[in-house]
Amino acid sequence: MVKDIIKDDSILSQKCEKATEADTDVIQDLLDTIGSLEEAACLAANQIGVTKAIGVYRDENDEVHVVMNPVIRKALYPMRTYEECFSHDEDSKVTRYGWCQIEMDEIVDGKLVHRRREFEARDAQVVQHLIDHCKGKLV
Repeated sequence: MVKDIIKDDSILSQKCEKATEADTDVIQDLLDTIGSLEEAACLAANQIGVTKAIGVYRDENDEVHVVMNPVIRKALYPMRTYEECFSHDEDSKVTRYGWCQIEMDEIVDGKLVHRRREFEARDAQVVQHLIDHCKGKLV
């Protein structure tokens, strides 16, 4: 179901709880909601009012991916940039990294599977933005 985007800092600033296999309804709501937003690069569960560490992002090929319980393990090539966010009215100046390695979970055959992924350039920036949301970090 398409959800409204939350702009309430008291919800967005909460560290999200670990996601489980039981959170498939949240994943579907995120997929439906990002599908309704033409220019969205990523969306975290707390942006639709659910404080779970789940997010979805569009890669450079416009394919949507789900990440659960993401954590940055390595990051290289810092850069200062400006970012937009659907939950904030103004752009924010942030430090992002041109390359990062994250650990995350995915649901495969109904079970959480731990994965390690590497991202660079735009996808690295988008994933870092999503992870900040999961940590309750307001840019």
